[in-house]
Amino acid sequence: MTTSTTTGTDWAAWQESWDRQQEWYMPDREERFRIMLDMVEALVGTAPRVLDLACGTGTITARLLARFPDATSTGVDLDPALLTIARGTFEGDDRASFVTADLKDPDWPGRLPHDSYDAVLTATALHWLRSDPLAALYGRLAGLVRAGGVFMNADHMIDESTPRINAAERAQRHVRMDQAKRDGAPDWAEWWRAAAQDPVLAEPTARRFEIYGEHADGDMPSAAWHARVLREQGFEEARPVWCSPSDTLLLAVR
Repeated sequence: MTTSTTTGTDWAAWQESWDRQQEWYMPDREERFRIMLDMVEALVGTAPRVLDLACGTGTITARLLARFPDATSTGVDLDPALLTIARGTFEGDDRASFVTADLKDPDWPGRLPHDSYDAVLTATALHWLRSDPLAALYGRLAGLVRAGGVFMNADHMIDESTPRINAAERAQRHVRMDQAKRDGAPDWAEWWRAAAQDPVLAEPTARRFEIYGEHADGDMPSAAWHARVLREQGFEEARPVWCSPSDTLLLAVR
């Protein structure tokens, strides 16, 4: 990854490299996003006010605004490096704004520019939380999503009652990952090493590792757990609307 001292950081290149690194883990990642936005359109229309929760580099925001030009997005995250990329990518686009906040802080919604949202969307992020903080977060989200609005979480949701299926899926996935690695796909550690060497991202990357360490120690409960807890926390309906052998997109309606 390179930067230019005359034209500034190549944010598009950083976004592309992040996508490639994530796709190494989730080859069906774009399909998840397509279904997510299909359901946004079906339930809240084509000009939604969206909260991109644990937004990272703004992956969901980018796909949202490309598909729905009249949408707006608030991205929220704690990671200073990924937020630096997000802010650089969307600089000058008044449809997107970004907020630094810790989702474990009960007061984080007070940092947002709006009191309610048509949709709250998140992907491959909430498994960084333990189950109890995640349940509390779902309660706060129920207060942010307007009546009739939606929450969607695309993430690893493991059913512990199917150990043989889980083991077979994991083995097959790692065969694919090994081949992608041989074809040049960067993994998580490689991507962060590159960020740490970039003159713009080095300092926020160092702060990021001070906050999180190598990786947070969260939980990956089943889709049934997520659906049940979302209903307990104030959503009227909740169920999966897409799944692969390893991931689930769970939709809740307020």
